[in-house]
Amino acid sequence: MNGKVYLVGAGPGDPELLTVKALRLLGAADVVLHDDLVAPEILRLISPAAQVKNVGKRCGSKAIRQEEINFLMVTLAASGLKVIRLKSGDPLIFGRAGEEIEALSASNIEYEIVPGVTSALGAAAVAGIPLTHRRTSSAVVLLAGHRASGTVHSDDEEWKQFAASQSTLVIYMAGTKYSETASRLKSAGFGDETPCAIISRATTPKQRIHRTTVANLHLSPKLAPPTLLVVGELVRFADRNLVQEAAGFADLEKTELEKLAATFTPGIFLPDESLRPDKEPLA
Repeated sequence: MNGKVYLVGAGPGDPELLTVKALRLLGAADVVLHDDLVAPEILRLISPAAQVKNVGKRCGSKAIRQEEINFLMVTLAASGLKVIRLKSGDPLIFGRAGEEIEALSASNIEYEIVPGVTSALGAAAVAGIPLTHRRTSSAVVLLAGHRASGTVHSDDEEWKQFAASQSTLVIYMAGTKYSETASRLKSAGFGDETPCAIISRATTPKQRIHRTTVANLHLSPKLAPPTLLVVGELVRFADRNLVQEAAGFADLEKTELEKLAATFTPGIFLPDESLRPDKEPLA
């Protein structure tokens, strides 16, 4: 009888961000095939009886090919084992889940996807950056800093569309070639003063956050991977009080901010009359 493969998101690093379902599965696994970026604290939650293998592929150090990982999953599940494919962040966001789903489906292996907190959300949270804002950016775009070799694409045209729509960009696997990235951003239409944030090892004790602009991006320090690059006006919120930073947006009136701050008073919070179900609250 065949076993089953679970494609599980381990979140961005903090073990407290692991989902309850992921935790339960780790405790009941027969085999865990994990990415190199999964935090050691999370690996310690795996059942002592499980077989554990690092199948991580980091830039410049690919110890195992994707085809080998696919073969392992299929073979182990076909022998009746419960296999956990543990991925950093969310398995469906730049986690090669699509390729693994294809391999499992082709071999008639049952699988289930268990989502995790993707790195973009974890990094934005620790940096205090809202990825969308009703008055500033209504779209967030998740990009990979590189694609598979041989892929035909037109990134430059896509980036021009993102700039025109004032989208917030979150670039995974951004690397350290910041001069090239800055040039692409400028060519796409992002202004020199557009804020940027490089977030390294988000949600872990070793996390670091560097704020800069497109003009000065090339001067940024080379922070330890994994890093994400966030680009857009909403980066101005980073590491500052939300209400004070919001005052910098021209279309927010001071009186409106005062009303918002007044709703947060010590003691029990009582909803303002303006926040009745039939009213739209200020986001």
